[in-house]
Amino acid sequence: MIAPGEWLGLMGGGQLGRMFCHAAQALGYRVVVLDPAGDGPAASVADAHIEASYDDPTGLIKLAQRSRAVTTEFENVPAKSLQSLSTTCRVTPGAHAVEIVQDRIAEKSFIASQGVSVAPYVPVRSLAELHAADASLFPGILKVARLGYDGKGQARVRSREEAVAAWNEFGCVPCVLEAMLDLKEELSVVLARGLDGTCAVFPVATNVHHEGILAVTTVDMQPVAMAEQATEAACAIARGLNYHGVMCVEFFVLRDGQLLVNEIAPRPHNSGHFTMNACVTSQFEQQARVMAGLPLGSTRLLAPVVMLNILGDVWYPDASDMQVEPDWSAVLAVPGASLHLYGKREARRARKMGHINITGATLSETIAAANQIVQVLRLPVAA
Repeated sequence: MIAPGEWLGLMGGGQLGRMFCHAAQALGYRVVVLDPAGDGPAASVADAHIEASYDDPTGLIKLAQRSRAVTTEFENVPAKSLQSLSTTCRVTPGAHAVEIVQDRIAEKSFIASQGVSVAPYVPVRSLAELHAADASLFPGILKVARLGYDGKGQARVRSREEAVAAWNEFGCVPCVLEAMLDLKEELSVVLARGLDGTCAVFPVATNVHHEGILAVTTVDMQPVAMAEQATEAACAIARGLNYHGVMCVEFFVLRDGQLLVNEIAPRPHNSGHFTMNACVTSQFEQQARVMAGLPLGSTRLLAPVVMLNILGDVWYPDASDMQVEPDWSAVLAVPGASLHLYGKREARRARKMGHINITGATLSETIAAANQIVQVLRLPVAA
């Protein structure tokens, strides 16, 4: 066990890192962040900041010398950097697991190898593979294999010709072509897996996206219909990866009842933010507990909850470029609302700026309260 008062290291300086810092510090740990940005959300609250790129040898040495354990706050940290750090300190999650998840082709192949279903797809590493793709994959979605997130690096393609055009636009990099599916809903499972292999799973969340970015997450005291199946699949994936840390598995539920894995996030997840106000232990506290070798906390849900994602768009209430500060007083006047802003200096459209968790006695009461906030902030999706 790593005792409170010692140093934990973090690769990445975004909002997930900021919330991790708060949780780790609440447990008594000190946090050092390695991030190339001088004023990122995590660096501004960490106990120390190493301003360096994620593959900078000197920066990595400094991080390893200061930290008893290191984790990540985004999935595109170089796997080689994690491997290098692991020679001198504990790294969760490990380089091998992260390396698999960083590449959609490797990720989908791995998931299928664990007996878990994924959407019909084909790897696209060349124009020939795209021309050879089965006609059943159209209409489909072409996704870059690496560095895509929040709908970036994706294109809906109705035909092979559109897929070729999109592939060229992406720079002819490796991609996957997935069939367009008839979705009923989207679910996510956030879990923590300890160093001893113990798995603690949070309640399964239902998600709604808008323009490729998560907009609303809802969790009720009554589990969703496919909760057990989704939980079993997520735990099987974590075991197969020999994963240690917090991770999220996103699922598609089809109209015909099929449950398919969309993708894995090897870190805390936007859809797990509800845990900060609605569960005994937050996903970020679990992350610190895994790193330190502490027992995992309870994932029990305390109340129905709706999480609303807040993008920079709410600072721009009309078509002009004039910023207007949102009416936070009206937001916080709604019973059960908890505001979490990420400390970013500049509000930009489509930039994640914060989230709001709303809890209540019943799901209907919680949804009604959340929709009051939707109206106040003019959010694009109702709860």
